[in-house]
Amino acid sequence: MPKVLTQEQVDHFHEFGYCAPIDVMSEDDARALKLRVEAAEAAYPEDLSPTNRNNTHLAYTCVDEAAHHPVIVGAVSDLIGEDILLYGSVLFFKEPKSTGFVSWHQDATYMGIEPHTFITPWLALTPSNPQLGCIKAIPGSHKDGIRLHHDTFGEDNILTRGQTVAEVDEAAAVDLILRPGQMSIHHARTVHGSMPNHSNERRMGIALQAYMGPDSRQMIGEHLVQVVQGCDSGGDFVVLPRPGTDRDEAGLAARSRANANWADILYEGASKVRAY
Repeated sequence: MPKVLTQEQVDHFHEFGYCAPIDVMSEDDARALKLRVEAAEAAYPEDLSPTNRNNTHLAYTCVDEAAHHPVIVGAVSDLIGEDILLYGSVLFFKEPKSTGFVSWHQDATYMGIEPHTFITPWLALTPSNPQLGCIKAIPGSHKDGIRLHHDTFGEDNILTRGQTVAEVDEAAAVDLILRPGQMSIHHARTVHGSMPNHSNERRMGIALQAYMGPDSRQMIGEHLVQVVQGCDSGGDFVVLPRPGTDRDEAGLAARSRANANWADILYEGASKVRAY
């Protein structure tokens, strides 16, 4: 029996490639987490600038605590089993009235991880709805394998390479609407994206990209992970530490190593590289 998700939610995920909304914490707790993230932004603006928001869980305790939140971990275990590794994280923020968007894509195309059984929770720190540019998902698209993507390097495209699925039935898309403290979870092959934030409010979320089992393999670079739960048998991965305090020496070193590794992986075979 599932521990956090209902059986209906588990079945929905396997059938459609996503599940939302999932309650993680109260709106008050989400607001408190948001304030901690914003305080870190204010204190270290260069370290958390729009082009430097990857793998903050390795150096900032507020994001680390979210990544290891028992409800998130429990929901993940309901979908992939008790042994859980965390590969990385991204702070996905959209400023009010901004033009940034995320093109239709599948995570499995560029992360270099096999098999494609990993999953990504997206935790909302603010409301996330169509007006603010919430995630849209194509139901059942995870069953179709990897689709052809084109690199666009679009100026307003938030993705590294502006990678875009060639053909998408946008009429089938479902908005993953979340209140603060709720999350969505999507499959590695689910086609998804998001539109610009047309509202007067900032949209803030944490993508925990991604959780996977110990049988996962990084086919391009180093397989740098945190052990979240179980995994006593070991595996083909390098374990990174959790931060003891914000920006401790080990945490900063781990984040720097992970970000350099990500750059090599995400731009493998690309015609050019841009700041990310």
